[in-house]
Amino acid sequence: MAENGQCVNGTPSSNAPVVDGTAVLQPSIQPHAISADEIALYDRQIRLWGVKAQEKLRSANILVIGMRALGNEISKNLVLAGIGSLTILDDQLVTEDDLGSQFFISELHVGLNRAAAAVSQVRTLNPRVSLHADTENILRKPPEFYAMFDMIIATDLDLAPLKVINSACRFVNKPFYAAGSHGFYGFIFADLISHNYIIEREKSNIPTQLKAETVTRTVVASHTKTENGKQIEMVSKRELYTPINLANTSPLQPEQISSWRRKLQVPPLLTCLRALWDFQNLAGRLTPTGSREDLEIFTTLATEKHKELQLPTETLRSEFLRSFLQNVGSEIAPVTAFLGGQLAQDVINVLGQREQPIQNFLLFDSDDSKGPVYALHPIFPPLGGPIL
Repeated sequence: MAENGQCVNGTPSSNAPVVDGTAVLQPSIQPHAISADEIALYDRQIRLWGVKAQEKLRSANILVIGMRALGNEISKNLVLAGIGSLTILDDQLVTEDDLGSQFFISELHVGLNRAAAAVSQVRTLNPRVSLHADTENILRKPPEFYAMFDMIIATDLDLAPLKVINSACRFVNKPFYAAGSHGFYGFIFADLISHNYIIEREKSNIPTQLKAETVTRTVVASHTKTENGKQIEMVSKRELYTPINLANTSPLQPEQISSWRRKLQVPPLLTCLRALWDFQNLAGRLTPTGSREDLEIFTTLATEKHKELQLPTETLRSEFLRSFLQNVGSEIAPVTAFLGGQLAQDVINVLGQREQPIQNFLLFDSDDSKGPVYALHPIFPPLGGPIL
């Protein structure tokens, strides 16, 4: 029997609407007016981003695809933040390997579906959030399935399904995130299509001009308010995004390869991620086996990708290639905690339309504890021109 709107074993409740022969779960969303109890419960975060942003959070309906360690962290952070509804989708079963990195399951859940096993524990974090489990394969979902969500987050998938999901999200005009972790390494990708947000800053003597700041970001409006005797400027900006299938083959921005010093600062992780996705497509396997043949194929692909990015050959060291391959497919809790925290915070900012969002690839290498962000787009037109 479904609990609290939960979809168990891929079977929604009987009154769920049907789209193209697929039953679609319609999660219940709380009313927009925030109560005094909720203001007290979320007091600390309301002080950070305000009541209006919290009201947007509590009405948000979010889909998280994949319930490994990274999906655990993202779900935890969003539920604690007080979103309205969360649907967790995963068609895989819990294995003993999952027990080492996932905190919503136990030995009792081995052999059960990941999403169904985790949802009851996620619910204990914040009973005010409507929780749902979907146990179907995400690739069986039609584009219309994504239309009921305000945000779609896909974790730990290879590039092929990410392309399909991203395309479906664009078809129904929904923002999309992808994220993955490989041991000490990980990434976050964002395709918000077109996103408006507000930056608050102390008003300067220099007037704000409504113009393009970068090839993806434009200042679209500005107004001033008085707060605690200070003049605060509210600057509205718009960011344009690129789908992952194009971002994956796009060059670095000209300023990032304009000098030798800047080229040396680009981490080889970007190269290795692109090589891994090509390897998965060619070999039909998610992870290299460690054989000499796989190592040679991956090294060749990585060398090609590094050249395409116009990066120095000396930054693609054999030590890094070996380390990356040894980490592919593994999960390390501190890394997934960092990535899950960064992604959840970006989702919260996007829903509240505040602060600069990720644009568009964040790369994390725990060896140097850095998470640089690279804007990868297929064409860099003159400043102010459209991205084709």
